Amino acid sequence: MRKVPVGVSAGLLLVVVILVGARTFLVRMNSGLNEIRKQVGSEGSVGFRVVALGKAGGEAGFELVSSATHYTTGIDFGGKLYLAGPGGLSIYGSPGSRPVVLRTGLDLPPAPIVALASGRLRGEAAPSVFAATQGEGLLVLSAGADGLVSGQQLRPDDSAARDITAVLPLDSGDVLIGTRGAGLLLYDGKKLTLFQPSFAKVEVTALAGSDGDLWIGTRTRGVLHWHAGELDTIGPAAGLPDPLVEDIVVGEAGVFVGTPLGIAQFNDGHLSRVLARGLFVRSLALDGDALMVATIDQGVHEIPLAAHARTGSPVDAGVSVTHFFTADHRVMAVDDEGLLRRDEDGSWQKMLSSPVRSLTDSNVSSLSFSGDGRLWIGYFDRGVDVLDLKTNRADHIEDDHVFCVNRIVQDAQRKTVDVATSNGLVLFDANETVPRERQVLSRRDGLISDQISDVAFTRSGLTVATPAGMTFLTASGAQSLYAFQGLVNNHVYALAAQPGNARVVAGTLGGISILDDGAVRQNVTLKNSGLKRNWITAIVRVQDVEGAARWAVGTYGGGVVQMDEAGRISAEDNPAPAAVINPNALFATSQHIFAGTLDDGMLSYNRVSRRWTHITSGLPSRSVTAFAERDGEIYIGTGNGIVRVAEARLP
Repeated sequence: MRKVPVGVSAGLLLVVVILVGARTFLVRMNSGLNEIRKQVGSEGSVGFRVVALGKAGGEAGFELVSSATHYTTGIDFGGKLYLAGPGGLSIYGSPGSRPVVLRTGLDLPPAPIVALASGRLRGEAAPSVFAATQGEGLLVLSAGADGLVSGQQLRPDDSAARDITAVLPLDSGDVLIGTRGAGLLLYDGKKLTLFQPSFAKVEVTALAGSDGDLWIGTRTRGVLHWHAGELDTIGPAAGLPDPLVEDIVVGEAGVFVGTPLGIAQFNDGHLSRVLARGLFVRSLALDGDALMVATIDQGVHEIPLAAHARTGSPVDAGVSVTHFFTADHRVMAVDDEGLLRRDEDGSWQKMLSSPVRSLTDSNVSSLSFSGDGRLWIGYFDRGVDVLDLKTNRADHIEDDHVFCVNRIVQDAQRKTVDVATSNGLVLFDANETVPRERQVLSRRDGLISDQISDVAFTRSGLTVATPAGMTFLTASGAQSLYAFQGLVNNHVYALAAQPGNARVVAGTLGGISILDDGAVRQNVTLKNSGLKRNWITAIVRVQDVEGAARWAVGTYGGGVVQMDEAGRISAEDNPAPAAVINPNALFATSQHIFAGTLDDGMLSYNRVSRRWTHITSGLPSRSVTAFAERDGEIYIGTGNGIVRVAEARLP
């Protein structure tokens, strides 16, 4: 009888132990499953944040200088025309009405809009306009009855995922986002993920189709067809005219894929024929039984879609259309001058004009004021504009030499404006009302290279920086210097000279060389100094508040450092952010040092407080490339235009 309770107790204890063990096992198992779920759920996810556009408004005081603004894309949404381009977004209630304008860098993030689409986002009651930007992610916009526009910016953490090329809202409420280098992404209103593992790193150029029948244009892989969970890759080997896809349009007659060498027509997922061989396609549109084709340099073509038709005829060779879209069952065309509509008889009617353009381009590489107050503007690949700020009139210069501009400097002694280009050094008469080339200097004139990156002046003459070394042009002729003779590196990006003597400081790919009278006196590198990076992109001479001369040095990835006359890198209490400084994007005034970064706006250094401030609001682009100053105003060149601001308003 005594053994029974003991046995029962032992049994109960065993049951408790088993239950506790089982519970521990289940807890651990559930924990493991949860961890697996987290891993599965996070696989392919892309980090991002959502910013209300109203809270990201531009910095007060920034003003656009003239304009190269034009429209490059558009859609019809809610009975209104949405037209967008590098300068921002314009919303027209009707073609003749005054638009609501949202400006890049002020009302919108600092990046050009490259594509527009409309659709209903999952979980939202009303449809929205989706604007893809080149560098700032996706904008989700809605317009109220009062015409005011509100919205949010979907900004991925990864810069590659912010560079969007195409957007396609789906009937499911999801939005497909094509990027230049981060592949094809999917946004469901809450999460941003990779669409499929096979689309990672795909360079997307165009999107069309639906949830179950999706067509993806790429830069190097042709067109990808996603259908019923399967992926077909169609390139030149399968008959596509070119591996680069420029545009895709889907209609009852089939799927049409435009490339630089013609158009491929697909029916039931299979390539059926190639149309317009040799045409460099920019945009496509279907209009009844005809395919409208906008080309790069051959105007607009119309191709009948009859079974036997394979070529089309130009309908307007003088029109340079960048994008087609449909409004009120009519094909609309965005061109360099504004908006056109195709009428029933096939003619094109002007609907509205783009904002007045006085500048040739927006991709600025250099700024400089001449003595007469005109602003000389260099472009990366469109030559030079000389802008009269009083009349807002610009003279454009573009030829075989003045094309890719790296630097513009004023030579007060010789009364020339010196334009450093990839094809030589071009000297202009500074006093001519109409800019006139005085001389072009190249290798045949003794320069070590035709590609000129910077120019500096000393008491001895002119010093030229090139990727092959340096050339000194003096009264005795041309003399070159390169690494074999002591230069720290042949690739010289930037120069700065000390007035009144023959000292030149050269920034190179491998560090800094300090030269006196054309001879290397000292090399400064990572190994023998506090330099943060060997790759030097910009140098400017400054004088600190105590009167000592210093050199501000911009680096590729290490921000800006300061170097004294002895070549010592100063240890700063408040060092500059570790940014990539653009070539020659350093500028000094008595109050500030300004630095332009590759993709993070501009840096402003207060020379009294010795503190750096990071500025992005108010800029039309995060790539800041050049500075100039006139009458207390700072002119800021970017990859998307020029703005100015009173220096007194800067930190």
